[in-house]
Amino acid sequence: QVQLVESGGGLVQAGGSLRLSCAASGGTFTSYNMGWFRQAPGKEREFVAGIYWSGGNGFYADSVKGRFTISRDNRKNTVSLQMNSLKPEDTAVYYCAATNTLITAAGRNYNYWGQGTQVTVSS
Repeated sequence: QVQLVESGGGLVQAGGSLRLSCAASGGTFTSYNMGWFRQAPGKEREFVAGIYWSGGNGFYADSVKGRFTISRDNRKNTVSLQMNSLKPEDTAVYYCAATNTLITAAGRNYNYWGQGTQVTVSS
């Protein structure tokens, strides 16, 4: 059983930056590909970014490409999401998720989820 705990959310002005972190425990971190999802009030959960177990380049939703960067540290069992040039439409609860299959935008393919961290971007 893998436990995921997100941190780093908060309130930021438009144009600002935040860095989210997700700490994993209870499993072999390198067995999992990792993703970040978000859910805004009244909207469906959506894929934000993903990264394979070996690291390297991430995969991004078009809405965040060029502004967000996903990375992982397999020594520390963490995955991070650097968010720059934030917009009010980035306001959402952000979730970290782990999958032992391919990175996809489909949340149903992810085995484990964190509790989420709130990101609020003011205009």
